[in-house]
Amino acid sequence: MHPSRGPDAAARVRTEHEVHGFVTRTCFKTGPPGQVGIESEWFVHSDRDPLTPVPPADLQRLLDAADPLPGGSAVTFEPGGQIELSTTCARDASFAVDVLRDDLRHLDKLLADHHLARVGVGVSPGLPPQRVLDTPRYAAMEAYFDGDGPAGRVMMASTAAVQVSLDAGADDRDVRRRWHLLNDLAPLLTAAFANSPLRCGRPTGLRSTRADVWSRIDGCRTQRPPGDDPVEAWARYALGARVMLLRTAEGPWLADPGMTFSEWVSGETPHGHPTYADLAYHLTTLFPPVRPHGWLELRTIDALPDDHWPVAVAVTSALVEDDRAADRAREALDALAAVDLPTYARDALSEPRLRRAATACFAAALDALPSLHHDAGLTRPVHDYLERYVLRGRTPADDTLDDLTHDGRRDTA
Repeated sequence: MHPSRGPDAAARVRTEHEVHGFVTRTCFKTGPPGQVGIESEWFVHSDRDPLTPVPPADLQRLLDAADPLPGGSAVTFEPGGQIELSTTCARDASFAVDVLRDDLRHLDKLLADHHLARVGVGVSPGLPPQRVLDTPRYAAMEAYFDGDGPAGRVMMASTAAVQVSLDAGADDRDVRRRWHLLNDLAPLLTAAFANSPLRCGRPTGLRSTRADVWSRIDGCRTQRPPGDDPVEAWARYALGARVMLLRTAEGPWLADPGMTFSEWVSGETPHGHPTYADLAYHLTTLFPPVRPHGWLELRTIDALPDDHWPVAVAVTSALVEDDRAADRAREALDALAAVDLPTYARDALSEPRLRRAATACFAAALDALPSLHHDAGLTRPVHDYLERYVLRGRTPADDTLDDLTHDGRRDTA
């Protein structure tokens, strides 16, 4: 065992205590907070035929032929061909936003030269789900989710998000505070930035159809981990989750082998004991609202257009990083105990309690931004979003629905 890296990846995990140890070492790393990362997912369409998805292989060839993105963002693809840019770790939200903006501008030039454009929306409004990326992981994932209904395919191929990653915390106490605050904020941020009211060209009756789709997927891997202590909660969550797949050296991976990870660790299944590599991989198949990677990754915000995603990053980071803003957010969230989760996706800020809580959180974020060394490049967009949407009980989803009404094309779901 290496003193800093832990057990060898090929070593066997034989007890639940070893799972707890792995989670403690790798998932909640403490240190001075403040750093920010962004993962942004985008649908890419031809400007000549917006209903035809662009094969990821074509996009990959385009990217391979170009210079690296100037900010160093990593480029990957989701199962439906959604392109994802993941920034390098930045010292604060302003720097992270600047990096992603530069990389997106560079990407847009490449896309425009090939008559392509990216679209920031939580659910593809016109296309039915179609997995176009053929990998062993995604084939097994699709087979696994098919056992629970159609929502899994929709999630994989037709949804997109902007994800904000923040440091886990300075020490164990700070980790606990940040973990619970970010989990409690997640539904409200979903509502405040709801941007997916359509699916297959029709209104769904929801402001965030993406959130509703995720709520219909295997709850053992998509719901919030219960419990007060983050490490204990995440370890128990991982142990209790069904194993999504078993990787094989040759041939298709085995989907849904019919056991929880705890049962696999026990050694009482036909598959022996998992390795530490299996444990690490299992954690990548869990998709709760906030996922610990050593840092905390918020996964619940719909993909947004260029004038709005920086606001989501700024508000999220300010409410968690600034102590006074965090206290004000906690007070606002305490008033939402009686609001059920479907309300956040369906009504968003048209629900008066959610509007009031979002208003308080945005005001707290605005007050905090100067002390976090954010320049007016983020403060002004946050203020404008507060005025345009939050105070009026609206989100970008309402703009989309208004456009349908004005065009005379609004249907009912």
